[in-house]
Amino acid sequence: MDLLELRGRIDEIDQQIVALYEKRMEVSKQVAEYKIETGKRVFDKAREEEKIQKVKSLTHNDFNSHGIEELFEQIMCMSRKLQYQLISEHGGLNKLPFIKVDCLETQKARVVFQGAEGAYSQAAMHQYFGDQIDSFHVDTFRDAMMAIDEGSADFAVLPIENSTAGMVSEIYDLLVEFENYIVGEQIIKIEHCLMAVPGTELSDIKTVYSHPQSLMQSARFLNNHPDWRQISMQNNAFAARKVADEKDKTQAAIASEYAAKLYDLEILKKGVNQSDTNSTRFIIVTNQKIFLKDAKKVSICFEVAHESGSLYHMLSHFIYNNLNMNRIESRPIENRNWEYRFFIDFDGNLSDSAVKNALRGLREEARNMKILGNY
Repeated sequence: MDLLELRGRIDEIDQQIVALYEKRMEVSKQVAEYKIETGKRVFDKAREEEKIQKVKSLTHNDFNSHGIEELFEQIMCMSRKLQYQLISEHGGLNKLPFIKVDCLETQKARVVFQGAEGAYSQAAMHQYFGDQIDSFHVDTFRDAMMAIDEGSADFAVLPIENSTAGMVSEIYDLLVEFENYIVGEQIIKIEHCLMAVPGTELSDIKTVYSHPQSLMQSARFLNNHPDWRQISMQNNAFAARKVADEKDKTQAAIASEYAAKLYDLEILKKGVNQSDTNSTRFIIVTNQKIFLKDAKKVSICFEVAHESGSLYHMLSHFIYNNLNMNRIESRPIENRNWEYRFFIDFDGNLSDSAVKNALRGLREEARNMKILGNY
């Protein structure tokens, strides 16, 4: 046979495959109708695994066996998504336990941020809430999460991502641990300054204090001074306060210009971080399950089985519902070696039908799926 004839035979077979696929999906609709009437769950893992083994046994070599496994995984995945959609159209979607609000109640709210006065978190707080707010600061991120969890604060401002240093992993872990939720975000430009007590010269400096990420972001500048000892601090503002309190000309801090003014320190050099576009994204967190009516981003996390293709199947829910996923991160799960929890940001609002449909599918098929917020 020549190539054209072979391609013609493939076209005939493909037409049959398409017809059989549509026939199968029609039966899937009837399955969905049955499940709507009986309240039966869409995802039946045992049934699907049994089905995969059965169709694999019909093949005649290992290559085809593996191919049929992949093919039927996709077919059953599309069948589930169709069923989720039909159940949603019949009003069978579980209501999400989040309340839509017109605006955040901030007039009499107390806001907590991590660090000392002069921290970047404080600057982010003022940019988001304004200057006329009741606020206080705590030493650690955990302290801030506990403050809103216990009700001593209504909102917390926490850094979650830096454009050069990446994710703040502890924040992701705390979002899983606490029943607190993201309701807003604020991005601020980061410009680190080298500061010391007035009258200090660069030649006087022997030790530099700052947050580990700030030291890393300023590595190019610091590499020009290899004799300087670098010491990590919990927060840039703590570093500035330490240098101001101890009044030692051999010490310097890397922190914000705002911190220098607050602690009466002299800026020896501005912009010591090597990136002109360095920014940090801060999240606004509360203990209430609320979201703004015009919220445009959803954050979730989930775990998947430690199996080939499991993450792919989770991500397909975004594709099928035409949702734009704009971020994915992973964190190791404690006490479970080589297993990970995934954090995803995608565009949408919890009141959108496509978002509800995707979340239903994810909740059915993932392990421990949690909505972290809509903002």
